[in-house]
Amino acid sequence: MSTQSPFRPVAEQLEYLRKGSAEIIREEDLAAKLEASRSKGVPLRVKLGVDPTAPDLHLGHTVVLRKLKHFQDLGHTSIFLIGEFTAMVGDPTGQSVTRPPLTREQIAANAKTYLEQVYKILDPQRTEVRYNSEWLGKLSSYEVIQLCGKYRLARMLEHEDFRSRLANNQPIAVHELLYSLFQGYDSVALKADVELGATEQKFNLLVGREVQREYGQPSQVVFTMPILVGLDGQRKMSKSLGNYVGITEAPSQMFGKLMSISDEMMWAYMDLLTDRTPAQIAQLRAQVESGAAHPKATKVALAVEIIAGFHGAKAAAHAADEFDLIYSKRQLPSQMRTYDFSEEGDVKLSRLIDGAGLASSRAEAERLIKQGAVEWDGQKILDAGYLISTATSGEHILRVGKKPAIVVRIGMKHS
Repeated sequence: MSTQSPFRPVAEQLEYLRKGSAEIIREEDLAAKLEASRSKGVPLRVKLGVDPTAPDLHLGHTVVLRKLKHFQDLGHTSIFLIGEFTAMVGDPTGQSVTRPPLTREQIAANAKTYLEQVYKILDPQRTEVRYNSEWLGKLSSYEVIQLCGKYRLARMLEHEDFRSRLANNQPIAVHELLYSLFQGYDSVALKADVELGATEQKFNLLVGREVQREYGQPSQVVFTMPILVGLDGQRKMSKSLGNYVGITEAPSQMFGKLMSISDEMMWAYMDLLTDRTPAQIAQLRAQVESGAAHPKATKVALAVEIIAGFHGAKAAAHAADEFDLIYSKRQLPSQMRTYDFSEEGDVKLSRLIDGAGLASSRAEAERLIKQGAVEWDGQKILDAGYLISTATSGEHILRVGKKPAIVVRIGMKHS
């Protein structure tokens, strides 16, 4: 008597998993693994490794996390690997110079915060959390040398960042060459069937395929996800660039930021940050282009959907209502962020804007002022050199672009 497989048909799984992906290496391997998984009733082991280099996650980080959740939704084993050992080596990807390794204390603090935030997306009951010091920290010197023998230096120097640094006569530390090998050995230790990562991680993920073969294991399928463009519409979402939406930010703050993205960017966000199918997105886009649906209303619905995933439907709806009051009816929000400025003497408004985090630099703040995007106490300011007097203490309302208005407290002591 045959028993029914707990997994969906392979074609259905592939359709669900392809959504939003940049590249699958190789899709025929993934199909074969899914078929074997379905016939045996054994879930695939799907690995996502992160180095806890910063304590806070933004929407850009969630793109690949959501793909791990998709595998989880299909019944496969989601392995969230915290690379606290590799974080002490330092990933050379995207680095023009050798990156200083983190301390054990920094790594432990960041890892704790990571998990608290990751569980806003993943089901903690169905997530296998591992730390790669479990095996990497126990490798003997002999075993590390054996691992190094599994890969050729010429192949390692094909890494785009290493190539660039060699061409520019910039140094490469020997320990950086070990990063990709250690990440590949993680896949060996976990017997990974699939490894997920951003497109910029492709080289490291492919090394994992080769290292697994060298250790006599089937090669993992590499699944890359696109980089989410930040609020500026040009560069990848990054905290250091100030173009990010943090997943722990207040709902109203998230909402204001999401409403600032362009109508064109809205579709990429919908594809990468929601569970809407490609067909649903295409249909909605056709409605907007034909005039049957309004782009602003579509963007509001998108922002509500994204925020509800982190803060709940009620908080997301409240953020939408408050946004409408602020920007449609020009009322002030019930809870406004406060920025304290206590220095004496006159200060340029552009400096206040930069200091309050409403622009990525003072130069950008000046550009926003010239563009008419800044209001001080309800008055539009067009002079980039506009000075604020700090001689009299008090509270002032500062509004920059489509971001939520804030209270600027000048010369006021508070507890």
